[in-house]
Amino acid sequence: MTSLNYDDIGDIVEIVTSVREESHDVERPLRIIKLDRRQFLKMTGAVGGGLMLSFGASKSMAVTKPGAFQPNGYVKIDDSGIVLYAKNPEIGQGVKTSLPMIVAEELDAAWEDVTVEQSRIDQAAYGMQFAGGSTAIPMNWEALRRAGATARLMLIEAAAKRWNVGSDSLTTERSHVVHTSSGRKASYLELATEAATIPVPSADSVKLKDAKDFQILGKRVTGVDNEALMRGQPLFGIDQTVPGMKYAVYQKCPAIGGKVKSANLDEIKAMPGINDAFVLEGNNNAAELLPGVAIVADNTWAAFQAKRALKIEWEETQASTDSWSHAIEEAERLRHESGPRVVDTGNVDTAFENSVKQASGFYRYAFASHAQLEPQNCTASFTDGKLELWAPTQTPGSAIMSAANVVGIQPTSVTLHQTRCGGGFGRRLYNDFTCEAAAIAKQAGVPVKLQWTREDDMAYDLYRAGGFHQMHGSVDEAGKITGWRDRFITFTNDGNRPVSGGGISRGVFPGGLLENVRVEQSALEWKNRCAAWRAPGSNVFAFVVGSFLHELAHTAGRDHLDVLLEVLGEPRQLGPRGMHTGRAAEVVRVAAKEAGWGRDLGEGRGMGVAFYYSHAGHIAEVAEVSVSEDKKVKVHKVTVAADVGPIVNMSGAENQVQGSVVDGLSTMFNLAVSFENGRVQQRNFDKYSMLRMPSAPEIDVHFVKSDYPPTGLGEPAFPPLAPAVYNAIFEATGHRARTMPISEEGFSLA
Repeated sequence: MTSLNYDDIGDIVEIVTSVREESHDVERPLRIIKLDRRQFLKMTGAVGGGLMLSFGASKSMAVTKPGAFQPNGYVKIDDSGIVLYAKNPEIGQGVKTSLPMIVAEELDAAWEDVTVEQSRIDQAAYGMQFAGGSTAIPMNWEALRRAGATARLMLIEAAAKRWNVGSDSLTTERSHVVHTSSGRKASYLELATEAATIPVPSADSVKLKDAKDFQILGKRVTGVDNEALMRGQPLFGIDQTVPGMKYAVYQKCPAIGGKVKSANLDEIKAMPGINDAFVLEGNNNAAELLPGVAIVADNTWAAFQAKRALKIEWEETQASTDSWSHAIEEAERLRHESGPRVVDTGNVDTAFENSVKQASGFYRYAFASHAQLEPQNCTASFTDGKLELWAPTQTPGSAIMSAANVVGIQPTSVTLHQTRCGGGFGRRLYNDFTCEAAAIAKQAGVPVKLQWTREDDMAYDLYRAGGFHQMHGSVDEAGKITGWRDRFITFTNDGNRPVSGGGISRGVFPGGLLENVRVEQSALEWKNRCAAWRAPGSNVFAFVVGSFLHELAHTAGRDHLDVLLEVLGEPRQLGPRGMHTGRAAEVVRVAAKEAGWGRDLGEGRGMGVAFYYSHAGHIAEVAEVSVSEDKKVKVHKVTVAADVGPIVNMSGAENQVQGSVVDGLSTMFNLAVSFENGRVQQRNFDKYSMLRMPSAPEIDVHFVKSDYPPTGLGEPAFPPLAPAVYNAIFEATGHRARTMPISEEGFSLA
């Protein structure tokens, strides 16, 4: 149960300068670009904690054609229709639909009258444009509502001017301004030319709708790209083509830190369809450009064939020698030793001395790959000192600055065309693939499409960090938890700070809820890159915390649901942006009730519950499973209750929760990345087995009505899944699994 400070933009600011991770109180920098924090915030308009949006000062924005009405960067109306612009990258989370829905609601436009387009990448106009941290809705909610409401007010003023009536006598409905007393009506299209002459009103003169009057928000709206997706239209980065384009691949050392010593370049250049092959030395920034060999070809097939024929001798003096098996051995040793204390409240030692019962367990979780469906790719053209990119990136602003740094030009000389992303889960926050494409295009002298293979994606990912927790807990004679101790072993790239996504802080459960808590943190040296991965920190801490809480409930001989609610306690807010225990308890109760908690399930069947607070979302999940004698697990149903404030798009919200549950099941059962001698051992889906459709459970989603500000949904429903299922497996079998993926303890999905 952890909190996210939106003032620090979560993991996203780490990508473009330095980040405060979702479960941390201190910054964990992974340098991506050579700008300090204030420089970046100044460039993107985020200085002062606000989000800079170009609404214009005293007049409308420059129109795109005569008669067009474009009062801000989100709305354009002319005789061809109503166009709403989606500012953030679409990676499957639905923001290309949900963000314009917010504008359309306040504009009072009929959704069927609206065309949605991806906006240009222009951080001077839009502020930070990115996809990550479940921040799109909360960061843009107020601004987008005002953008729509501002346009609506200007259309009303235009009608008032045309009809020579007071604006207070006019109203709007379904893309029209209406004069109720006379029955006159004019469409927004008819009023566009006149509206373009109206000064942009001040922010305090714009009135927003009451939620009870919403006509679009909260409804089920199909994705604006759905038809194009079904038709296979070229929306993704991998679909892009430009005139004169060649195809490129890039081979890096299989152990991070290695450099090219020699390569059979002449042999490669002589192969059919190959235009060029050359070495890139890298720029000493592993997040931008690693050393390697580039091949430029007439087509992807020729490039892949040549890549297979490469014979490279690597200089590995400074390369990674990371070993997962060695890390496990070291963790086994360190779990018996005390480490630096991150949290130490109350009197833990006394709590254990006075306890009636105690429980302990050693938890372990593996590294994991992002494994997005679309492998990394980028199309780049470098001409006359100008760079043009077509990229499926989650952080286009960072991509521009990083690519500019690599090719030695100013960011103002870079144009980036945002494409739809075929998944991301945090991987496309990092723009090494755009940097590679830019460097190859510059040296090749022709536009290139760089295409990674699945093996490249797996070998050069920025992984979710593995970790280890030696847990100890105590209960008193009433079965109440009195003491909590976590000896946490993580990884570090620099001998000081934990890797991105690998640190723990006071914000992690049970901080603020139990009196006697001690968390110690030690770190093992690690060279491979780690980074944000769906619900950073929470994605693994929830597994440990939620499972061990169940262990203590069992030790006390009590119902886990009762213990969980007892720990949450009386309704209260934990800090200005922390968890609200009343909201937490409510989703726990709703999930339990809807799942039928407490009913007799029969032999070999069990039910488990878990709650976690992640990315400002309060989510509880109940899993119902059965387990056969040979450890085949059937997850029959997962019941989810969520409080994330008002729902923007019910269809998209349900999709995000269902996707999180399926992704969570896939991860907890099968997914693990291991390393030996610095090299990834799982290079494709044959050894990194994703969940198959027959194993997907029934998923029952319930949203608790809330008047709190909206929060995102791409991540918070992921963390509670694993502990809910692990707890259900224990109830069904009596076996306490403490390893993720659980397949390492012999369990598999039926």
